[in-house]
Order: sequence, then structure tokens, then C-alpha cells
Amino acid sequence: MQQYLDQLNEAQLAPTLHVDGPLIVIAGAGSGKTRVLTYRIAYLMSKGVDPFNILALTFTNKAAREMKKRIAQIVGNSEAKNLWMGTFHSVFAKILRFEADKLGYPSNFTIYDTQDSQSVIRSIIKEMQLDKDIYKYKQVFSRISSYKNSLITVKAYFQNPELMEADAMAKMPRLGDIYKNYVERCFKAGAMDFDDLLLKTNELLTRFPDVLAKYQNRFRYILVDEYQDTNHSQYLIVRALSDRFQNICVVGDDAQSIYAFRGANINNILNFQKDYDQVSVYRLEQNYRSTKNIVNAANSIIEKNKTRLEKVVWTANDEGAKIKVNRTMTDGDEGRFVARSIFEIQMSEQRQPHDFAVLYRTNAQSRAIEDALRKKDIPYRIYGGLSFYQRKEIKDVLAYLRLILNPKDEEALKRVINYPARGIGQTTMERLIVAANHYDRTIFEVIKALDKINLKINKGTQGKLEDFATMIESFQVLNASYDAFQIAEHVTKKTGLLQELKKDGTPEGIARIENMEELLNGMRDFVEEQKELADATGSLSEFLEDVALATDLDNDKGDTNRVALMTVHLAKGLEFPYVYIVGMEEELFPSGMSMNTRSELEEERRLFYVALTRAEKQAFLTYTQSRYRWGKLIDAEPSRFIEEIDEGYLEYLTPKTEQRFKPLIDSDIFGEVDKSKLRMRKPVSGTPPKGPTEEQRRKLRKMKPVSSSADKNFDPAEHNLNVGTKVEHVRFGTGEIKKIEGVGADTKAEIQFDQGGLKKLLLRFAKLEVLD
Repeated sequence: MQQYLDQLNEAQLAPTLHVDGPLIVIAGAGSGKTRVLTYRIAYLMSKGVDPFNILALTFTNKAAREMKKRIAQIVGNSEAKNLWMGTFHSVFAKILRFEADKLGYPSNFTIYDTQDSQSVIRSIIKEMQLDKDIYKYKQVFSRISSYKNSLITVKAYFQNPELMEADAMAKMPRLGDIYKNYVERCFKAGAMDFDDLLLKTNELLTRFPDVLAKYQNRFRYILVDEYQDTNHSQYLIVRALSDRFQNICVVGDDAQSIYAFRGANINNILNFQKDYDQVSVYRLEQNYRSTKNIVNAANSIIEKNKTRLEKVVWTANDEGAKIKVNRTMTDGDEGRFVARSIFEIQMSEQRQPHDFAVLYRTNAQSRAIEDALRKKDIPYRIYGGLSFYQRKEIKDVLAYLRLILNPKDEEALKRVINYPARGIGQTTMERLIVAANHYDRTIFEVIKALDKINLKINKGTQGKLEDFATMIESFQVLNASYDAFQIAEHVTKKTGLLQELKKDGTPEGIARIENMEELLNGMRDFVEEQKELADATGSLSEFLEDVALATDLDNDKGDTNRVALMTVHLAKGLEFPYVYIVGMEEELFPSGMSMNTRSELEEERRLFYVALTRAEKQAFLTYTQSRYRWGKLIDAEPSRFIEEIDEGYLEYLTPKTEQRFKPLIDSDIFGEVDKSKLRMRKPVSGTPPKGPTEEQRRKLRKMKPVSSSADKNFDPAEHNLNVGTKVEHVRFGTGEIKKIEGVGADTKAEIQFDQGGLKKLLLRFAKLEVLD
């Protein structure tokens, strides 16, 4: 019966065998905390505890399902079914169904999802005749949600002058009235939203002592997973339910508390020992996942946080490779480095795509990685979000760009004719579609001929349609002389797409602006890269063709053997043999929006700790020297987190970048130094400094183009470039020169690349290295 206990080490066995009283298990990354929780429940049942008296709370349904499955294998399926195990929301919804009548709700109350809730709020704002540009429904919903999770009811809100003043300062003095109307509307409809499942459970346990006593008696043993991620509302429920017997076991890692933006309160785990008497503390410090280098590097990072629980994570695993740090010039180069590295490891180590993960701080960063993987034919999957080119805001821009090239593209037209809103409603669109079918013309052609066709469309709407057509035609005129980046930048401003996104101040809205910015960055990169190709212009049609190839690959929903691309937040709880953490730059990771206070910066550091500890065998950190921000090249600085890792665990693939000090004043004001008046110092005796090694010279040569000048007398032979010469290109890889034509600055070469196919390059721009 208890053979499963043999699978535990000493540290894991102690909390598993602990039956009564409060205990906290401080579990380091990869230390087997889920196994401890699972086996502890099985052990309690083997000691005669009725499964009906055990409550286990998790943060995901997946975790609950996996634990229940493992318990069933030990104690049998029928017994495991009697456990109260699930997410906070699912367990408390179950309790509320039993007790709903006490709160005036039907037992079959509806649970509103986010879209339902936002729809109700949107209707209330409209009925109250409030300005929807000030009272943005998503922002209002987000605010109401945070109130509920902080147990600020409508009554508590109106008793709090500071909250009301804060909303008035935010130009939303009626927010309390919207909140009141929203709560009443939900109650009338017999509905609770997601946040109500916690708020109403707190209300139930507070207002009805008999109900609290009933569930305290019921749940004699309570176990909570990921306790560091609990918010104030969840904390109070767990506290109330466990108060009688105090047989509560919480498991978590303060170093992995990364959800403050969702209301998670790290103090819940830090103060656990103050909340209960005679708490037993257990530490799981042996990491089974990662190499010594990765574990020790992660320790050297997290010890910089002042707010943390004491533990020393260690591993008996191999030393492993050092963490590789790589600097590139741009994010396009960064993507190509990642793709090339994955390709090389796949070849040399016989690894599969699913062995690799690329982690980033913001979703917008996936674009450069996707482009590079696609060009290497490496399959990938975006987790927790759409592929970059499938995101709504990106598809909106691309729809306008498609219309410029082809006004007959009706799907593109229907997508953007009234976005941003310009007063062209559904009825008008239906009439246009009917007329287009009747006259066998495109919708755009019908709009152009409105004065000749009687569609029963009023003059105002007709004017709006004609304005839309004129705008598209003006873009077509500009497109004849603009490159892809210039026309896209113009379109995002003139159509109002950018202004529309700026109205939404929620985190989702900010992410959409970042995505649009990233699209423009990608187009700027694309135009720069096309300059190297002799037959390319960097035009809009070339870019859209490139994107069409990207979206074709995205539609392939084949096997799961793909490189994983995701934000660090989504990677929590996962593990991969090889992990690439990209964009390791100040203002990006740590995020520029999360460095105002020590607690914010410490959360960013915990986020980096989570990223690093996802790696089993090898971790890579990459950063760029410059990134495009709205088409402007901005100098980037390496993240402070790289500096904070003990150097003994790092291997720099490129020379280390020193933190650059940016002068705040202009050096010109100090004038020139008259060097003739300076006394020359004698050179210090000793060994003269060594010059660069041959290997370093080779690397330096590799970073420069063959010729940086437009020299009319450019001679490829001087650079050892001849037909048959083997060369390497930073983007296309290795290849062989098949043909050379032209003279001087216009010399071109046809090169057959192993991966990139046949390319015709202008040699004065081409970054080629001659291979021996």
C-alpha cells in the first residue's frame, strides 16, 4: 500500500507523513512539490481520513486533474472521486450552488465570463449616457474586478472617500454608480461573475456563522498549492475554513510569486507562520530538473531580493554547460541567432523541436523569432496567444495594406470599412453587398459609382463611403513612391488605427500598441534587409508576399513536435531541455513599467528566476545593442539581471558589453583640450598589451560588410570573391558564388545558399565571410 513513499527523498517524506497541525512546504523550483502534495493526500487517506473531509485547492484544472489521477492510482478510483479537489473558483462555485438561497440567488445561477460582464457594463454606460471614450468598458470592468478581489463591495466603496476621489481624479466620478448598477443587474439576472465566486463565498462565510461551522467541520484537512499566488480574497476564505482544526498545509515558492498584477499577494506566504500557532516548516531544496550551473546561477539572482524566505536550492545533477550570453546588433539578428542555434543543436545532439523553448517578456517580441524560425524551416507554436500575424490589431493593419494593392479584396474591405468606426453600419454594408452581386462588381467599385446607383443610402453615409474610397486611393498614390515601412507607418496614423488603440489603457490595450509597434519594426527591418538583394525594392507587395508565407505555416495545425514560443508568465510550471530567454535589456526585462518601486523590481527578478529555472540542460540569454521603437533605432542596454548572475556560471559568446553611461550634458560646452600644454606621462614599464588573437580578428572581420564604401573601383577579386568561392552570410548561411556580374559599386553575385536558395546580392552591401 505504501510503496509509493519509497519514491520520496528525506525532505519530501517529512511533510508527507505530517498529519495534524499547520505546516508550510517551501519548495524550490523543480523540487517535486506536486509529488509531496499528491502523496500527502494519499497518506492521509491511508491513515483513515475520509476523502470527504479533505479539501485540495489548486490554480489550474490541469494540476487538479493530474493530482487526482495520481492519487487514484494509489488509493483507487472510487475513493479519489470523493475528494474535494479543484481550482479556487470551481470549489467555491460548488459551495455557492448548495448555499445560494441564503444570498438570494437561485441554485442554478449563471456564471458570467469576462465577455458577458463587459457586455453588461457596456450597456450600462450607454444607458447612463456616459462618454464611452472616458468610461471605457474594459477599463471599468478591470477596476470593478480589482475592487471585488480586494473585498471592496458597493457599500464599502461609497464609504471610502479616498476611492471615490481617486475615480473622480481619473475623470470617472460615476464609476461607483456603474458598479452599483452592474451588481444589481447581475443579481436581477441570477448571475455571478468570476470575481463573485470569491466575493460571495467570503460573504457567505462571514454573514452566516452556521454555514462557516458546517464547512469548517467538513474540511478537516486543507491543502493549498501555489500559495504564493493567492490574493486577499482567497487568503481570507482559506483562513476562515481552516480556523477550527488548523490542519492546513500550504505549498509554494516565494521566489516564483509573479502574479501581483492579478492581485496575488506575496505576503500571504511570507506571513504564514504568523497566522497560525506552532507552524511546522519544511523545505524542499533539492532540484531534480536542472544542471548545477543553472541552479547556482538562479540562486545568485534570487538572493538579490530582500523580501524572501530562507532556502538554499541545490542539485545532485551534472555540472552542465555554462549559461551562454549572446549580444546581437538588432532583434532580427537575435531571432536569427536563436534559429541558427536551435538548428545546430538539433543536428549535433539529435534533438527534437519540442525540446526547445523561447521565452520573452512581451508577446510582441515573438515576431522576429517567428520570422527567423520560419526561414530555417523550424516548426514552432505560439502558446497563450495567436501567432503574431494572426492577432487582430495586426490583421487590421494588413487588411488596409492589402486593400492598397488590391481594392477587390472584399474580406479586407469588410474588415476595415468601419474600423475605426466611421458611421458605416451593417445595413449599409448589406446593401453594398447586394448591389455588388446584382451589378457583378466589387464592393469598392460600387462605392466609387454611388452617384450612378440608387441604393437608398442617405447623403451623410454616402459621403463617408466616398471619403473611405478616396483615402484608400490616396494611399495607392503614395505607395508608388513609398517603401513598405513608410506606407504602413502612414496608414496606421491616417486611418486612426493607432489613436483607437491608445484609447484603451488596459494591459491588453498596451500589448496591442506594442504589437503594432513591433509590426512597424519588422517592416523597417524587412526594408533594410531587402537593400542587400539586387532585385528587391522593399516594396509593400514584397512584404505582403513574405507575410503570406508566414500565415500559411501558421495554418498548419499538425503534430505538437514544435519549438515552444511563450511569455515567461505562461512558462511557469513547465520545463524544457533548452531554453532561450530573449530581449534581456533594460526597460524590456526588467520591464520599464515595473521599476518604480523595490517590490515591482523584485517581482521582475522573480520572473527572471522562473524563466531561468525552466531550463534542464542549457540556458541562453540574448540581448540586442539596438531595437526599433516606432521606426526609430534606440540604443539598448543589457539587463541588470545579466550583471547580477555570478560570472562563474556565464559564458559570453560575444564580448561583454559594459553598462554605458549616457551623459546628461553636451560635451561641446567644455571646449577642446590644448594637448601641447600637457606633460606626457612615461609609459608604465612591463609587458605591452597584447593585440587581438587571430580568432578575435576573424570574428571582427566577420561583423563588417565586404566593403562599406560605394567605391566605383570595387574589385571582388581583392576581397577573394570569385566564382566557386565558398562564403558565409549572417542571414542566409553558407553558400557558393555561382556568377559575378557588373562593375565597381554595382557588382552583383549570384550565390547558391544551402538553406536560403539562390540569391543575387550587391557585393558592396553584402555581409559575406570567405570560408577557407
